[in-house]
Amino acid sequence: MSRFRFPVWRDGRSVLRRILSGIVLFSISLPVTAHARLQCVPYAREVSGIEIFGDAHTWWAKASERYERGSEPRIGAVMSFSSTLAMPVGHVAVVSAIVDNRRVLIDHANWSAPGMIEDDVLVQDVSAAGDWSAVRVWYGPIAALGARSNPVNGFIYRDPVSASDAGPVLAIHDRAHLTDSAVLQPVR
Repeated sequence: MSRFRFPVWRDGRSVLRRILSGIVLFSISLPVTAHARLQCVPYAREVSGIEIFGDAHTWWAKASERYERGSEPRIGAVMSFSSTLAMPVGHVAVVSAIVDNRRVLIDHANWSAPGMIEDDVLVQDVSAAGDWSAVRVWYGPIAALGARSNPVNGFIYRDPVSASDAGPVLAIHDRAHLTDSAVLQPVR
């Protein structure tokens, strides 16, 4: 009974060994980013210019001291999704176009497939009040709006918080001794 043997080159090395060596050499010569999966946060930061770091669900709170926020979509604004069981770290996306008062297009990463970048994806406001607090997002694998309603915190605008808005919140300390000359202290 004969055993199968891989073909051998003249120098005695098997063809399989040469193929595997070539694959290994090729794969280690690729940039690391070719193997990394792109997440929504670095993509949104790069596209929007909004310099916030941390998981997507932290962006809304972190933006409060640095950027204007609101419930109205604007081109270039970051749509901040709340965390849910399906999205435990939330999601962020950048508004690329406004279609009408209940639909926008967004650019985002890591939604329809791990690490995948999607441009001009349809998002529809499905909130009862029309305030963008809940949306459905186009889902590539089914080529339709996803069935799930996703809660949205709001929109983070590129505009920095104005000086008048950024002032410290004042609180009265030592309420037991309030007088007309009570000193207001900034709360940090």
